[in-house]
Amino acid sequence: MTTQETNYIAKLRNSGLRPTKQRIKICEVLFNREKTFHFSISELTKILRLQFNQKISLATVYNTVHAFQKKGYLKEISIGNDMSYFDTNTVSHHHFYDANTNELIDINSHEVEIKKTPTPPSGKKIDDIEVTFKISKKI
Repeated sequence: MTTQETNYIAKLRNSGLRPTKQRIKICEVLFNREKTFHFSISELTKILRLQFNQKISLATVYNTVHAFQKKGYLKEISIGNDMSYFDTNTVSHHHFYDANTNELIDINSHEVEIKKTPTPPSGKKIDDIEVTFKISKKI
């Protein structure tokens, strides 16, 4: 067993999941990358089926992704209209969302300046601010 597989098993167990072969494959796709990975659950399912030539149920992918998100290994970015993407970069940062290609593109946080924020409701505080700019092709 490789060090990477051992790390994936620990990550799965820490997320309350049994480290099955399918879940380890999910870890390989998500965390064995040099660059940030943005994905929807349906996109990840397609990648897994193509890359490993085996059927991994949508429920397995969904449950694994949400368990990782709850543990802080992934960040969910809501685009609206019941559409969410997940990001392997969990550090606070901003995005462009390209409506033509359904692609999320990272923006360096230093490139966005927030001058004023609203006062949160009583008893609440702002934990983080992340901005998503929706973009499309110029006509």
